[in-house]
Amino acid sequence: MSLLAIEGLTVALPKGADRPHALESVSFSLKAGEILCVVGESGSGKSLTAGAVMGLLPDGVVATAGAIRYLGRDLLPLPAAEMRRLRGRDIGMVFQEPMTALNPLRSIGSQIAEMFRTHTRLSGREIDARVLALLEQVRIPDPAAAARAYPHELSGGQRQRAMIAMALALEPKLLICDEPTTALDVTTQAQILALIRDLQRRTGTAVLFITHDFGVVADIADRVAVMRRGILVEQGPAAEVLNNPQHPYTRALVAAVPPLTPPGRPSVTGAPFLEIDRVSKTYRKGGLLRRSRRVTHAVKEVSLSLPRGGTLGIVGESGSGKSTLARCILRLLDPETGEIRLDGQDRLALSKEALRREARRVQMVFQDPFASLNPRRRVGELVAQGPIIHGTPRAEAMERARELFSLVGLDPAALDRFPHEFSGGQRQRIGLARALALRPDVLVADEPVSALDVSVQAQVLKLLVQLREQLGLSMVFITHDLRVAAQLCDQLAVMRQGEVVEHGPAAAIFADPQHEYTRALMAAVPGKGWTPPVAFGSEEAA
Repeated sequence: MSLLAIEGLTVALPKGADRPHALESVSFSLKAGEILCVVGESGSGKSLTAGAVMGLLPDGVVATAGAIRYLGRDLLPLPAAEMRRLRGRDIGMVFQEPMTALNPLRSIGSQIAEMFRTHTRLSGREIDARVLALLEQVRIPDPAAAARAYPHELSGGQRQRAMIAMALALEPKLLICDEPTTALDVTTQAQILALIRDLQRRTGTAVLFITHDFGVVADIADRVAVMRRGILVEQGPAAEVLNNPQHPYTRALVAAVPPLTPPGRPSVTGAPFLEIDRVSKTYRKGGLLRRSRRVTHAVKEVSLSLPRGGTLGIVGESGSGKSTLARCILRLLDPETGEIRLDGQDRLALSKEALRREARRVQMVFQDPFASLNPRRRVGELVAQGPIIHGTPRAEAMERARELFSLVGLDPAALDRFPHEFSGGQRQRIGLARALALRPDVLVADEPVSALDVSVQAQVLKLLVQLREQLGLSMVFITHDLRVAAQLCDQLAVMRQGEVVEHGPAAAIFADPQHEYTRALMAAVPGKGWTPPVAFGSEEAA
């Protein structure tokens, strides 16, 4: 008998939604000790499937047909109190964003301890020992300090490990992981995947793993289920689905996975247009006394250059200094030392007034377009705002916004809509249009595709290449995804703890990385041993 069997599950959406059903007649099963990866784009129903199993569907979203059987028992008709007893004890869940799933006002240790206080009769001393053992099991450095810490005091990878510790506290028979590694850097992601695989093998836990990353699927899945707009379109053994996908949608998803080898186009060369010369930035936090302050050298003596029309990729783990360097280039932060020259002019020497005039020359595309777009303003106004501030007449600025919408592949008729009325990929295109509205010389993109579905990511990458060629843009592209960097970047700089440890032509670094840290990053790429059977950028990826 299967541990989990979903039989003909149909889940209805509220009136006014984009379709009547979130899930339609979905059926699959999961055995003990097995890892089933559920893949698909945003809106495919992956997370709602997990929510239905946990009894955590949003208000107004209800299961109207089918069954969810856990050890033969249908969970759908169970009372709320019975489901609460099952959650945590029998079925654990790791959420995508631990910062929103963890209580910011309680320490990590107390939140893990709550699992034992709710479901067991252990003493306080026994619970404390179990909490420390769990934090050690998920390989968090200094478990005692982590138990006392609050969520904001831990790194993203440590918070995710704490979530896994909480989910595994009572050794559930079923573990549901909803995009648990999407926002993590490549080495932390590899550690989390290895941890889940190791725990699954040791305890026999069944894992329902939701993801849109086929590299992750190649690394850990026993079987794969592919979903599209609430319908299960293909399922089977991982090797079969990955290497011989049958459904056109599965083939399109596989074709959108960037390979880890550069495409072979010649690198852009020429005189330096953007020059970063011995730039350093330090953060100081802590008490009033100088000796009690914590000093972080975020960027240390970094020197890089970029020719006109080229793309410089900056890669590295979280905390390596990538985003700090980007903010220094834009002068959102002022470094303590060094020079940043654009076409020979030192941007760090500009007065506030001069910088305001020159700001249009360097523009930024942010990682989260929803957070960077004012939700109360129409997107046409957001795109036209920069040119208007710099003296362009409103009518001309709005006409430029319409042209830019067409350029980035959006319908100009949508200029009157608000940001929440667009998908994540469309919002990222709006962010691109806004950055391009001032006709910049340099575009700084800070993780612009890390949170996007693989198919949308492929579209945005193709768009960036087209814009670079059409507009002669120079780009600084910050990412932790080496597959993305391989497809887009001419030059590559690898950062670690604020320093550039390797720098050179992207093709040369991918072919023969010299620094041990670069080699470690390459080795940690999920699915690096898998070659997609459908070529990246083929018609099926469109």
